[in-house]
Amino acid sequence: MLSIIKEYTKLERSMLNVTIVEFFIQLINVSFIAILPLYMKAEQYTDAEYAHFTSYRYMGMLALALFLGIYIKGRKILPMFYISAIGVPLFALLILISVNYHITSLLVISHLLWGTCYTFVQIPILPYIMRNARSGQLTLAISLNFATWSIASIAGGLLIAIFNSIDPVIFSERNLLFIITILSFSAIYFVFKVNRNEYIPVITEKRSNLREYDWAIILRALIPTTIIAIGAGFTIPFMSLFFNSVHHMSTAMFSFLNFLTAVLVTVSAIYVPKIKENYGYQKAVPTTQMIAIVALLIMATTQYYSFVYVSVIIAAAFYILRQPLMSMAVPMTSEITMKYVGERNREMASGLTSAIWSGSYYFSAIGFGILRHLEVEYVNIFWITAGMYVIGVLMYILLLKDYSRREKAGLIAHS
Repeated sequence: MLSIIKEYTKLERSMLNVTIVEFFIQLINVSFIAILPLYMKAEQYTDAEYAHFTSYRYMGMLALALFLGIYIKGRKILPMFYISAIGVPLFALLILISVNYHITSLLVISHLLWGTCYTFVQIPILPYIMRNARSGQLTLAISLNFATWSIASIAGGLLIAIFNSIDPVIFSERNLLFIITILSFSAIYFVFKVNRNEYIPVITEKRSNLREYDWAIILRALIPTTIIAIGAGFTIPFMSLFFNSVHHMSTAMFSFLNFLTAVLVTVSAIYVPKIKENYGYQKAVPTTQMIAIVALLIMATTQYYSFVYVSVIIAAAFYILRQPLMSMAVPMTSEITMKYVGERNREMASGLTSAIWSGSYYFSAIGFGILRHLEVEYVNIFWITAGMYVIGVLMYILLLKDYSRREKAGLIAHS
C-alpha cells in the first residue's frame, strides 16, 4: 500500500492541484448528502420536503450535463473550475442560511445553482486530465480522480464523527456544515495553482449533425446505467434518514459508518485492475453487483425487526459492505461503455452518462418524496431500488455478451 501511495506523490504538481480542487468540492457534496437531511429534519422539515428541495440540486446538474459535455470539445477547461470553486461553497452557504430561516424560494434557487456549479467540475475534470497528464502518469491521475469522492467521504465522515461526538450542541449538523463549507472555499486557491498552459486539442471533425452519431450503439450501452441510476436515486441520498428514523442512529455514528465505508471503497478501487485481470468483465461486474444487492436487501429488511438491538448492527454491517461492492463495478462498467461505443461516440456517451445520473437522481428524489408523503416505509422503497438494480445487472450481462461478440468481430479494440 505504501508503495502505491508513493507512486501518486510523483504526479505532476498541476494534476495534484486539480485533484485537490475536486476534493474540496466533493467534501461539501458528501457532507451535505450525509447530514443535511438530519439538519433539515431538526428544523422540522419532513422527508418529503427534503426530497423535494434536493431534486432541484439534481435538476441544476441535469440542465447543463449534456450541453457541457459537448461544449468543452476544443475549448479551455480551466476557467470552468473557477465557477465550481466559487459557486459550490457559496450556494452551499445559502442553502444552510435558507434552511435556518426557512426561506423557501432561496432554498430552491440555491439548490438549483449549487447543482449547476457542481457540474462545472464533475464533467470537465476527466477530459482535462486526459489532455494534460504527463506521459506515463495518465492512469495514476485518472485513478486518483476516481478515488477523490471516497477520500472526501473519509475526511468528511471522520471530521463530523469526531467533532459531533465531542459536543453535539456546539458541533451540531448545522455548524459542522458551515465549517466544512467555509473550509471548502480553499478550492479557489488551488485553482490558481493549476498550470495555465492548458493543452487544447485541435478539432479536426466538427459534429454539428446529431445524426452522425451511432445512436443505436450509444443507447444500447447506456440502458443498464440508466436503470441502475434510477434505482440508486431512491436510496443513496436518503441513507442517513433511514438510519436516523428506523434505527435512531446519531449523526456521529452515521458519519463514522460513512468513514469506514469510504475507506473500503478507496481500498477496493485500488484492486479493481487486479480483479478485472483475474476474473474478467463477465464475472467481476455482475458478481460484485449482485452481492451488493443482497447486502442492500439485508440492510433494508432490518426495519422489520428494528425493535431488536442487533438490527442496527446488522444494518450497519451490510451498509458498510454494500457500497464498496457496488463501487468496484463502476470503473469496469465505465471502461466497457467507452470501448463499446467507440472513439467517435465517446464524448456524446460521456455527456449522456452524466445527464442520466443527474436526471435519475432528480426524478427519483421526486418519487421518494411522493412515497414518503404517502407514508411508504423505507424498506419498501429500498425493495424498489433492489428490483431496479437486478434489472440493470441483467442488462449489463446482455451488454457484456454483445461486447464479447463485437470484440471477436473486430469492432472493439482488444484490452
